[in-house]
Amino acid sequence: MRIDIISCQPDLLDSPFSHSILKRAQNKNLAEIHVHDLRKFAINKHGQIDDYAFGGGAGMVMRVEPIDKCISALKAERTYDAVIYMTPDGQTLNQNIVNQFSLLKNIIILCGHYKGVDERVRQLFITHEISIGDYVLSGGELGAAVLADAIIRIIPGVLNDESSALTDSFQDGLLAPPVYTRPAEYKGLKVPDVLLSGNTPKVEQWRFEQAIERTKQRRPDLL
Repeated sequence: MRIDIISCQPDLLDSPFSHSILKRAQNKNLAEIHVHDLRKFAINKHGQIDDYAFGGGAGMVMRVEPIDKCISALKAERTYDAVIYMTPDGQTLNQNIVNQFSLLKNIIILCGHYKGVDERVRQLFITHEISIGDYVLSGGELGAAVLADAIIRIIPGVLNDESSALTDSFQDGLLAPPVYTRPAEYKGLKVPDVLLSGNTPKVEQWRFEQAIERTKQRRPDLL
C-alpha cells in the first residue's frame, strides 16, 4: 500500500511514521508513506495557500489551487483508489471503515487546517471524508496519522502475529477481554484459574464471555 499525505505542516508527521509498527511496515516494503508539503504548490513566492473567507468571519480558508496542483501531480504518476479528507464533519472512523481502506492500494489523505478547505476541493477531488471523533484539532495531521496507523497495522505481514489484529477490540463487534501476564499473583490479585488451565476451548469461551460482559458495561451501543 502507498499512502500520500498532503499537509501544510509536514514536520508534524515525522515522528509517527519513524517508529514501531509503521517503520517496520515500511522496512518490509509492505507500505509506503509519503508526506507532501502543500506550500510547494503555493499560489505565490510567499508560500500562500490560504485566504480570507468570502462573506467574512474569523479564520482563513485553504485555497483550491494549491490542493488541485498537488493532487493532480500525484494522480499524473499513478491511479488512486481513494482521496480522503480529514475533517470534523466527516464520517466517524471505525474498524469497519479501516478494514475496507486496508484493501486498497493507493490512498491520498488531505489534512485540513485553519477553517478548512474551500468547498470546491471537496466537490472536485474528495472521495471520502473522515473524522476521528467529535472534537476539533489544530489540523488534520494527527488524524491522518491515526488513520494511517489503523490501516497499515492490519495489512498482512505487518504484525509478527497476524492473528493479533483479528482479536483486537471492534474486529468482531466487541471490546477485547481482559489480558494477563506473569506473575500469576500480584498484590493479592490472581490471574483467573481458567487462563492457567491449559484448556484452550475453556480459555476461548472465557474470553468470549468476558468480551461480551465488558462490552455491555462500557459500550452497550456496540451490541
